[in-house]
Parts: sequence; C-alpha cells; structure tokens
Amino acid sequence: MIVAAPNIDTIVSLAKRRGFVFPSSEVYGGLGSAWDYGPLGVELCNNVKQAWWRWLVYERDDIEGIDSSIILNRLVWKYSGHEATFNDWLIDCRKCKGRFRADKIVENKCPSCGASDWTEARPFNTMLQTKLGAVADDDATALAYLRPETAQGIFINFLNVQTTMRRKLPFGIAQVGKSFRNEVTPGNFILRTREFEQMEMEYFVSPTAEHPKLVDYWVEQYLEWFGSLGIDRENLYLYEVPNEELAHYSKRTVDIMYRYFPEREKPWEELMGIAWRTDFDLGTHSKNKLDAEGKRLNPDSTEDLSYFDEAAKQRFYPHVIEPAAGVNRTVLAVLMDAYSEKTNDKGETRVILKLSPQLAPIKAAILPLAKNKPEIVGMAKAIKRSLQPVLRAVYDDTGGIGKLYARQDEIGTPFCITVDHQSLEDEAVTVRDRDTWEQERIKVTDLAEHLQKRLKPYPVATAESI
Repeated sequence: MIVAAPNIDTIVSLAKRRGFVFPSSEVYGGLGSAWDYGPLGVELCNNVKQAWWRWLVYERDDIEGIDSSIILNRLVWKYSGHEATFNDWLIDCRKCKGRFRADKIVENKCPSCGASDWTEARPFNTMLQTKLGAVADDDATALAYLRPETAQGIFINFLNVQTTMRRKLPFGIAQVGKSFRNEVTPGNFILRTREFEQMEMEYFVSPTAEHPKLVDYWVEQYLEWFGSLGIDRENLYLYEVPNEELAHYSKRTVDIMYRYFPEREKPWEELMGIAWRTDFDLGTHSKNKLDAEGKRLNPDSTEDLSYFDEAAKQRFYPHVIEPAAGVNRTVLAVLMDAYSEKTNDKGETRVILKLSPQLAPIKAAILPLAKNKPEIVGMAKAIKRSLQPVLRAVYDDTGGIGKLYARQDEIGTPFCITVDHQSLEDEAVTVRDRDTWEQERIKVTDLAEHLQKRLKPYPVATAESI
C-alpha cells in the first residue's frame, strides 16, 4: 500500500525528525515563520538550485547568470514601483483586535474569533527596512531595504551583462538569491516566510515578439522541469491571473499552483509565476525614457538601458518574460510529492521518501553488517572513501541492518550498500534499491559506475532556444 503525504504537518514532522528543517531560534522559543535548514535540508536546497542552474544556464545557449547585491540603492525601489505599490491590505477585527490580510479573510469572518466587525482596509508596505551608516539613526537618507525580489538586481545589470557577454536578443539572465518580505500573516511551514530564496530568470525579447506565446512556452518548460524533479503533473494546476489581480508591471501572468493542502476543499497555493512584465522595468530605470508629457520618467538614473538592434537598425527597451520560482516552495512540493508509506511483509508501515536521484541529499549509504568485525568495518569505510569523490556517500553503523535501511528510506537515499562476511571473500557488496527494496550483488570494482548509471536524473526534454 502506497500513501502520499496527507498534509503539510506530516512533512513538518519528518523534516524535524530527520534533519531537514528546524524551527529557527528554538532555544529562545523560536521566531515566527523562521526556519533553519539542517544537514539534509541544506543538501536538498542546494540540489534544487543546482538542478535549476544546470537546466537554464548550462544546458541552454541563451541564458547568463549573475549574483546581485541584497541591498540596493533606495532609488531602485522608488522607480520599480515597490515603495508605492508593494503593499498588503490590512484589516483589524474590532472584537479580538487581531490583524489580518484582507484578501485572506473567508466569508468575512475573523479567523480568531468568528466576528465580522472589521476596520477599514489600509495599505502596509511589506519591504523590510534597514539603515546604513554609522550615524544612520540621525540620517534620513540612510533608509534602505532588504530586497523583496531578486529581479531588480537583474534589470539594473541588463546593459552590463548584454555588453560584456555580447548578447543579442532574445536572451535571459538568471539569479538565485535571498529575498525578504515583511509578511503580515506568514505561516504554513516554509511555504510563506519573511526570508526566502528565489530562482528568477528575466528573458529579454523584442517589443514585437509574440509575448503571450512566450509565456505559454515558459509555462510548458517549467512543467517539464518540475516533472524532472519528480513532481506529479496531477498535483500542478495553471491559474491565469485575472487583469484586476495583475501586478503593476504585468500584462499577463500565469501561476503554476501546487496541491500543498490535499486535505482542504481548496488545496492549491502558488508554486511559481510566469509574467510578461512588458518594457516597464528597463524603461523605468533608464534616464532617457519619457512619460506621456515628454518629460524624463527617471531624472535620477545615469544610464539608458535601451537595446540597439543592428539588423533592424532600431533602438528600443526590450520586453521581459519572467519565470520566478521559490527554492523553499519547490523544496516543500518535492518533499510532499516524494513522501510515501509502504507496508512490509510483517505489517509494519515504513516511510519512503522517493526523491529524484539528482535531489537526494545522500546518494548511497555504506552499511557494515557487523560493526564488531574490523575487517568488515574497514572494507565499508574504504568503499565510502572511494565513492565520495563522485557522489555523496555516508557510512553508518548506528543500528541493526533493518533499522539502517528504514532510516535511509525515510531520508530519500536511493541506494544502501551492505558489506557482509561474504564481501571479504568475493569482493562484492549487496546494493539495495530504496523504492523497490530489491537487492543485487555488485563487484566493488564496478560499484561506482553502477551507481552513477542508476543515479541519473529523471529524463526531461532539453529546452531549445527560441
């Protein structure tokens, strides 16, 4: 019998128990919606980011990568529109004094007390503020923000990347990095937090390109990529954002939703979004862009971020298609999709985390059948050392072989390699498959090649340049 994760709470329990995610500042009572990634969690996050970077930057010929600063000049956020529009609308319950986001209230009832007596909604800017300089408290110009998105660091570097890498349209710029939002109602484990990590790519194209089709193209590319991570297509849903809900920069946005709440009537929550941002961003950061009255749109900029098309002999501000995905939300979706329970012949229920091989924090666990036999232990440790340069391997002798198998199944390790008494004679080991529990005997000299072949990522179609 196979059972998928019934809710996020199941993953929270597994994550804490097995070292994926811990509550942050737990020794001081914690900090709301802040989480620390443990030994297995940091490996899983790194593997997701590496899979994304390899797919976009390495396997394609039209994407470059950058890493921009977390703290940018405050003017970036003024002209991007974030200072004026990056708001949540808040309302207060007059009965219990609770404060909530207006768009999260269901049937006009307070989630805390059930009353329907609200204050008027008011905007609350969700950018996290900081101050720069030794005399920051006395200097009004010291105000700065921790970036709420990585995208603006890409836009203000468009010309730097385009000229140094000699790029012609269409091409993209990718970035992985931390972002910060002063969320009013964070929660649901790592789904909504004030500090999170993004995988954003800005794809720059001509103003005459077929932008709606490009949005569809990137939606399909990401559906394939999520599939390569082991996420079932049945757990993904496409949401065409209506015009009244679009961000100020967007002319079309499609959200890829994931079934984070299978136990609820409305199970979907955003996994990522693909937006047509038009030429808003490059134009608004450029010194030569004019408004409807012929005045400079940005008198503070010192650069013009327009692009000159040699073939058409035209200068213009490129339009942008933006696929923006969250590392944390992707990790949570991967964990929920990989979770399964299997009943063995003895009627015992075992948790198996069926992670894609490319994402598994540990690829192979080397287990000695008898830890009190120096010859077996020595051989097992030697095998671990020989595998370590080509894949992540660990040695474990902290329990009986059955418990060791169960522990590795629960953390998603694809293969367990058991060194036994016979191994000393035939120079072979038992390789156990996580998903099927099937075992086969493999010569030690062939082990690395055997594992590397079986640890290849799930197949995904190679994305061709547009």
